[in-house]
Amino acid sequence: MNLPNYFIADLPREHELTASLVTEACQTLKRNREKYLVGRATSSIVGVLSATAQSWLEHDNPFRKLALERGAAETGFGETTIARGLDSFFKQFTVENLNALIAQDLGHAERLDRFVNDRASGTAALARGPELLVHITAGNIPNPTILSIALGLLTRSAQLVKCARGTSLLPRLFAHSIYEVEPKLASCLEVVEWPGGTQALEDALFAETDCVTATGSDETLDAIRRRVPAHVRFLGYGHRLSFGYIATEALARFELKKTLLQAASDVVAWNQLGCLSPHLFYIEHGGVVSAERFSEMLAAQLAELESEEPRGQLPAAEAAVIAGKRSLYEVRAAASNATKLWKSEGSTAWTVIYEADPQFQLSCLNRFVYVKPVVDLTAALRQAETVRGKVSTVGLAAAGDKAQQFATQLARWGITRVCPLGKMQNPPLTWRHDGRPVLGDLVTWTDYES
Repeated sequence: MNLPNYFIADLPREHELTASLVTEACQTLKRNREKYLVGRATSSIVGVLSATAQSWLEHDNPFRKLALERGAAETGFGETTIARGLDSFFKQFTVENLNALIAQDLGHAERLDRFVNDRASGTAALARGPELLVHITAGNIPNPTILSIALGLLTRSAQLVKCARGTSLLPRLFAHSIYEVEPKLASCLEVVEWPGGTQALEDALFAETDCVTATGSDETLDAIRRRVPAHVRFLGYGHRLSFGYIATEALARFELKKTLLQAASDVVAWNQLGCLSPHLFYIEHGGVVSAERFSEMLAAQLAELESEEPRGQLPAAEAAVIAGKRSLYEVRAAASNATKLWKSEGSTAWTVIYEADPQFQLSCLNRFVYVKPVVDLTAALRQAETVRGKVSTVGLAAAGDKAQQFATQLARWGITRVCPLGKMQNPPLTWRHDGRPVLGDLVTWTDYES
């Protein structure tokens, strides 16, 4: 399947992207928004997004097939990893879930269509999105970029999505799939790709927009923020990390197999590269199996999943980092029983490190995970104090009232999302990214006092 040239990113390679072309594209997007998007009913946009997402769940969908065929070479993820990740993501794009997101963030499903009365205050309010919304994406996994596009359509914003070099394939395919369902909406969207920090292009871009969202390292966000004009809203999503906590009851004989599969699934999902992926698992003392034994069993589970969902090839530099880490821990394991290592043979496909020292440890990712014992959750949080304020998600394996108590303790410590183990990389559509309302951050309100 050949992609038609609807988007700047699809121009032939000999066409150099210039500042004037970026300016022209932004102005065209804003004109198309005025013609085709501003007056569109929310229910209509929701219907297009839902229909597009459902088409991606069909195995003969040409865009899905192209994503799987080209994805391994262009993203580094294996075909099965891409398929599972996209399926779990697009299954959530139902009319019900999209309406629930709007109602949650804006108070009413029609708040973007008309003034809606607030019974408590007696004031009516209408929410409106930016005229031109620019997304600067990190691109380590595709789902956040696709979600950003969907949110921009819901707020009736023209959008230019600037992808990191080599990461535009899946966002482009999603944009083309919207065109297949509703060409007029797709005409309000551009997907582009250029090296970050290309000043002439970005200056032209920032001069046309009234809202910029950016995802990346804290240093990257600071650099972008300094260049965005003062009158332009800037929404930055910096680097975050996550971990799992497994209580004793999740290690009981009838729960252990499920817990192991859930933990391994969180490591395997998107090759552990998302901010919601676990760097380590804390194992509560007193369970049927020790943290060391859990590590050994987790390694066996990762080996099994590798045969079903291969990680894929890594760039030489990333593979070298894993090999170096392994060598370090092999030396430590030879010197002390406080460290143990399990690894895939003949490849860097997966690695499990057990350490008796409970100090929080950052993983080099790509299915490289730590397991550490702790007395209780309080002790785990004490050991994670060095990353406090940077933790996005905790995957929790605990039961009933205890899970509720843990969730409250984690919330008060600063965690913005607590979810069941096994679902760390699959947040609901209504998830508040970094604890913030994803639609609510984009809109500006008009109050009407009658």
